[in-house]
Formats: sequence, C-alpha cells, structure tokens
Amino acid sequence: MAGKRHSAEMDRRDFIHGRWPVGAEDHASASVEIASILVQARPERLDDVAQAIEAMPGTQIFSRDPRGKLVVVIEAAETGAIGSALNDISLMPHVLTAALVFHGTDEA
Repeated sequence: MAGKRHSAEMDRRDFIHGRWPVGAEDHASASVEIASILVQARPERLDDVAQAIEAMPGTQIFSRDPRGKLVVVIEAAETGAIGSALNDISLMPHVLTAALVFHGTDEA
C-alpha cells in the first residue's frame, strides 16, 4: 500500500506539535493517567498548601510529613492534565518545590 497511509499513522509534524489522531478506536479504550508528585512546602504553611492541592480536581494527599513534605497522587483522563497540575502546584504560594516522581497510564 505505497502512497496510502493508515488512519492510525501520524504525520511527523503533527507529532511534534502534539496533535494526535482521534478515531473511534481511541474512544473504545479510554485510559487514565496517574502520577505522584513530591511537594516541599514551608512547614508552617503545610496545611494551607495541602488544602489548596486537595481543592484541585483529581488530586489526593497520600502522605504528609510535618517538616513540609507532601506526597500527592493525581488522576486525570485528559492528556496534559498531569503536567498542568504539576505546574499549578509548583506555582502555589509557600511551595518550594514540586517534583514528578511517577507517571503511568492505566487502561480502563
């Protein structure tokens, strides 16, 4: 089949610019992205940071340390939501660092 492209194939330029082909087969196998993030916050403002993170959709505080550390678990169905959440958390007041520790995809 020279010259004819399969519908699931992707153009190199589309790939570079983050444009993914969406077909009926993509909707049948929905997936969920899961990530864990280690957050270091100012210890005296840990409760404020934890409340702000828990207010975000799909987030949960898995563990906390009174010295200012939080382990945050994020679940998202949309591509790019994990990165956006990580950026939002790292820009929060009183957050010193936010680092992605794990990222995986779970097929639903």
